[in-house]
Amino acid sequence: MKLTYTFFFCFLWLHFSISAQETIKATILDSISKSPIPFATISTTNNFGVISNEYGEFQINLNSTDQIDLTIQCLGYESKIIPVKTFKDSIVLLHPKSIELDEVLVSNKHYTAEEIIDKVKDNLLQNYSTDFSKNTLFSRTSFNTKMQKQEIDIEKSSIPELNQAFIDSVIQSLPKNNDYHTELLGNLYTNNYSHSQKLEVIKASKLYNKDTEINLKSFETKLKDIAQKHIKRDSYIKIKSGWFGTKESIDSSFFETEEAKQSKALLDEQETDENSRKELFFMSNKQAISNLINKSFISEKSDLNFIHKSSKYEFQLLDYAFLNDDFVYKISFTPKRGADYQGILYINTDNFAVVRVDYRNVKDLRDFSLLGISFKEYKKEGTLIYGKNEDRSYTLRFAENIQGHNIGIKRPLKIVEKNKNTQGRRKQNELVSDIHFILSSSSKQVLVVFETQMISESKFNDFKENPKIKPTYLPKYDPDFWAGYNVIEPNQAIKDFKIME
Repeated sequence: MKLTYTFFFCFLWLHFSISAQETIKATILDSISKSPIPFATISTTNNFGVISNEYGEFQINLNSTDQIDLTIQCLGYESKIIPVKTFKDSIVLLHPKSIELDEVLVSNKHYTAEEIIDKVKDNLLQNYSTDFSKNTLFSRTSFNTKMQKQEIDIEKSSIPELNQAFIDSVIQSLPKNNDYHTELLGNLYTNNYSHSQKLEVIKASKLYNKDTEINLKSFETKLKDIAQKHIKRDSYIKIKSGWFGTKESIDSSFFETEEAKQSKALLDEQETDENSRKELFFMSNKQAISNLINKSFISEKSDLNFIHKSSKYEFQLLDYAFLNDDFVYKISFTPKRGADYQGILYINTDNFAVVRVDYRNVKDLRDFSLLGISFKEYKKEGTLIYGKNEDRSYTLRFAENIQGHNIGIKRPLKIVEKNKNTQGRRKQNELVSDIHFILSSSSKQVLVVFETQMISESKFNDFKENPKIKPTYLPKYDPDFWAGYNVIEPNQAIKDFKIME
C-alpha cells in the first residue's frame, strides 16, 4: 500500500511539474509587409530570453507563467509586451518605430562617424564585461561539403587488383554531397580577463549519414585486403607526390590474424575510438564557441578589426534607429586599404557600446596554392548582437557566422613498396597515378546565449570539464528531442534532414 501511495504522489508531482511548464511558439512578422523578422529578442523580466531565427520563428519554455510578461524587441520596431497568460496567437506583429525629430536633436551631439568610432574604442573596456560569468547557451553548426571534381588516373600498377576500373568504381561509389549538423546545449564558464572558457554540456546531438562512414570503412578494408596479399612483412612504403616524399614503416599489426584483428578492433572501438570521438566532439564544439566569443571586434587580435584598426576603414553615419528601446547610431564601414570587411555598426548613443554588427568580406580572405595544393576562403559573413547585463556591461547574446572554402589537389602520386632484405632490386610493387580533387565546403554556426550570470573566480576555477560527452545520433530531425529545452528554431534544411533508407 505504501508503494502505491508513493507511486501515486510521484505521478501527481510529475504531472503538475510538466503542466507548470509553458511552451510558447510563434512567428514574428512585420505588421505592414508581413515579412518575417529575424534576430528579434524575446525575453522575460529576469534577464532570460531567446532569439528568433531567420524566419522569425521562436520557441521559449517557462517553468512558471504567473506574473510573467514576454518582451519582444527588434531593431527598428516598437517593443511589444505580452503577458504569458494571455499569449494565444501563433503570429506576433511588430510595428515599425518611427524616429521623431526631437529625439534626434536631443540624442545627437553632432559627432562625426570617426568621432563616434573613437569613443567606441575609448569605452571598450568599461562597456564589455571583464568579469567571470556563467552563460547558458545553445549552439548549432551545419556543414555541407560538395565534391566538384574527383579523378584518379592510374598510369602504372604492379598489383593487378589496383587497376583503373577498381579505382573508378570506388570514386563512383563515394558520396558527392554530405550534410552534417551538430547541436549543443550547455553552460559556458568564461574568464573574460584571460579570454578562456570551460564548457559544461547538458545535452547534444548529431545529424549525419552514418552510411557515409560505413562505405569509407568498407573501401579501406578492401584496399587493406588487397595490399596484404602483395606486401611483404619487412617492407616499407615510399610515398612521393610532387617534390616531396615520405617513408612509412608497415606496422606488424597490419599482418595480424583475423581473430586478433577483430578482438583488437573491438577493444579499440570500445575504448580508444569511443573516447577520442567524444573528446573530438567536445573540443571542436568548444573551440567553435570560443572563437565566436574571443574573435569578435572586441579583441585586438581578431580579423574583425574595424574598431581597433579603424584607420583601415571608411565610416559613414547613415541613420538613427531603436534597438531594444535604446537609441543607436547606424554607421556603415567599408575597407580603405588592407582591410577585408564591410558592414553596419549599431552603436548606443549614450555609452557608445556596439550593440550589433553585420559584416561580410569583400574579397577572398585566403588564397593559397603551392605544389598542386590549393585553398581558398571565399566567404565569411555574420551578425553579432550584444545585450546588457545587470551591472550594465555588455556580453554576447547572439552570433551567426557563415564561411565558405574551396580545397583543391592536383598532383602526381607515386607509392612504392621497398624491401631491404630482398636480393637484387629493393622495389617490390609500384603504383603511379595522377590525382585531381576539388572540394567545396560551407559552414553555418548559430549561437544563442539565453542567460548570463556573474560568478566568482573561485567558482570558475572549481568547475571541472568532462570532455567525454557522447552526443545522441539522429538519422533525421526530431522535433521532440529538444522538448522542454530552450533552443533556436531550426531552419528548413535541418527540418527536412533525413537519411534515405
